[in-house]
Amino acid sequence: MKALGLLSGGLDSTLAVKLILERGIEVEAINFVTPFCLCRKGGCGASEAAKTFNIPLKMVSAGTDYLRVVRKPKFGYGKNLNPCVDCRIFMLKKAKRYARKIGAKFIFTGEVLGQRPMSQHRAALALIEREAGLEGKILRPLSAKLLPKTEAEEKGFVDHEALRDISGRSRKLQIEMTREFNITNYPCSAGGCLLTDKEFANKLRDLFLHKKRVNVKEVNLLKVGRHFRLGRNKVIVGRNEEENKVLFRTKQKTDYYFEVPDCGSPTTILQGPKTSSAIEAAAGLTAFHSDKKCSEVQVNFGQATLDHKITVAVPTLAQIDALRI
Repeated sequence: MKALGLLSGGLDSTLAVKLILERGIEVEAINFVTPFCLCRKGGCGASEAAKTFNIPLKMVSAGTDYLRVVRKPKFGYGKNLNPCVDCRIFMLKKAKRYARKIGAKFIFTGEVLGQRPMSQHRAALALIEREAGLEGKILRPLSAKLLPKTEAEEKGFVDHEALRDISGRSRKLQIEMTREFNITNYPCSAGGCLLTDKEFANKLRDLFLHKKRVNVKEVNLLKVGRHFRLGRNKVIVGRNEEENKVLFRTKQKTDYYFEVPDCGSPTTILQGPKTSSAIEAAAGLTAFHSDKKCSEVQVNFGQATLDHKITVAVPTLAQIDALRI
């Protein structure tokens, strides 16, 4: 008997895997890596959890097709720009195909009834199952006693009475379970998603507004630097040496980059039309965030090399904030 578990590596999905393993069922895990995960780097601890339990782990990169879901979710957004319901449907559809491939008898998740306001109340759980083509087929071991029996329970694959009845946002019972199962290494209790962050959501919304097609590389760039909008132009200003290197390394060949010579300076990237007003504004943003303390600053710029220069008046904080995304 084999089951496929959605494993984020957080507390709940880790406990769900342990509960199914305790029933003597072979488990394989699947993890979806999105550009919006807040836990460490891709995988959010899923690799460590899989190694702890000695189970196979399939890592799936959610790329351009996932960004289309984020851009136009059928069931709308939660807080800021997170399409929680559509996100679960997306992942479960892919999990369904993989479960067939490996011969898994059922799929299970670490979801807890009532824990997340948009996607984990009863109506949402039922909707997600229907849309994913998995109605009555998704086992949620942590809340199974509070939910209708699934196919896995009805067919006797899993003993219903051996499962749990956890609900709500508190994780007190889950913490108690870690002691019961002697689980000491779980990287995060609840995970996290950048799409719920207001500042990041504003940057992504701006990107969607100004570009018809968006790729993962462009989304990852939203995590770097300070972002400003000047009509058709986008300006990104590095905040430290590491970000300066990332901006220079990832800039397009047609982008201009800017630096203030002979002092601590950000690297600034100008995207879009290279008009004189856009160049002056990008230079002003570079000067403002540099260590140069004077009213007028020389800023060097160019494409492959800094072979041009311009002297600009340093803008005021109010002028800077008016451009900030």
